[in-house]
Amino acid sequence: MDMIISGESSPSEVSDKIKEILYTKSAEKIDAARPYVASTLFGEDEVSDEIDSEEDEDQPGEEE
Repeated sequence: MDMIISGESSPSEVSDKIKEILYTKSAEKIDAARPYVASTLFGEDEVSDEIDSEEDEDQPGEEE
């Protein structure tokens, strides 16, 4: 918004910045949805294994 209000930027620069912001937000949402989509396409075992291994790594103080 500051770019639009200040008038120092050209319309194409404003448009490019808006696109950049939207692409970034879209990429974050896609990355968040990727494990769910992968689990539904390839089975839940792959995502479950990944989550279990991450949980094991998060608790280094516990011994088995």
